[in-house]
Amino acid sequence: MAVKDLRLPKHYENKLDLVTTEIAIKYVKDLFEKRLANHLNLMRVSAPLYVAQDSGLNDNLNGVERPVDFTIRELPQSMEIVHSLAKWKRMALKRYHIDVNKGIYTDMNALRRDEALDHLHSVYVDQWDWEKIISRKDRNEEYLKHTVRLIMKSLVETQSEIIKVFENLEPFIFEDITFITTQELEDAYPDLTPKQREYMIAKAHKSVFLMKIGDRLKSGQVHDGRAPDYDDWQYNGDILIYYPVLDCVVELSSMGIRVDAESLHEQCVKAGCEEREAYPFHQMLLKDELPLTMGGGIGQSRICMVLLNKAHIGEVQVSAWSDEMIRACEEAGIRLL
Repeated sequence: MAVKDLRLPKHYENKLDLVTTEIAIKYVKDLFEKRLANHLNLMRVSAPLYVAQDSGLNDNLNGVERPVDFTIRELPQSMEIVHSLAKWKRMALKRYHIDVNKGIYTDMNALRRDEALDHLHSVYVDQWDWEKIISRKDRNEEYLKHTVRLIMKSLVETQSEIIKVFENLEPFIFEDITFITTQELEDAYPDLTPKQREYMIAKAHKSVFLMKIGDRLKSGQVHDGRAPDYDDWQYNGDILIYYPVLDCVVELSSMGIRVDAESLHEQCVKAGCEEREAYPFHQMLLKDELPLTMGGGIGQSRICMVLLNKAHIGEVQVSAWSDEMIRACEEAGIRLL
């Protein structure tokens, strides 16, 4: 992204100095992590920074992003820095013998070198990645919505505590969330781009869960890319909020009920990547050797950014930025970590 396209507030008030910001970041993460684990019945586990290139475990995102790869002197296969842990978590649930309706979460750190750098995106990605085992009867839209509401409850409870301690902060996350599918959104705003549609619905309703992302719409277009081998495109979505500090939409989470054997094959065919079915992970799925799960990623820095009323994600995480972007932020009163 060119700096001229960088979204910056005209009159930015940085409400927390650097030291207080660092204290607040830790407080936000501790509070939210405990509430998420409690509401979704999750236990914390350790997670990898990289996986073997030929394992099929890395998240392919939209299918065009290049993972950071490297070799290890004493191992024969190449390694990849993870994009996310969508597939790895499902394998972990099987290895740990987790019961139905229980799950795991972890601090996921990733590098996405093809990310367009702006006020919401950096090469460094930090998320709470979570996954839980569900029964066959819970592979439905109502259970998905129920889980979304629990995540929103966790966010709002965290926000309530934060604004008690840091009294000059404003709340921008609202528990009452609107559910809408990508097709319903296209029907409502047929002449707008997908991102423009998201802006319109988020500004109108403040908190939105946009469902059914990945498949083609009636127009023949795809609202947004989704890898075919983790989320079931019929039971997934993004938590979006309207953020008035930047007059924009912020995606806080991408999540969904995961593919079973049938939807995995169907979506790989649609995406033209049936060759993935030869990977060990995919073979286990096709043979019903993995549990049925749902899960997602929740952006740590984005939540800190919104709860602390910041104008740039670089105010709550350390990453790499162009000199031009650093200067533009400084001129707007934004101090990057």
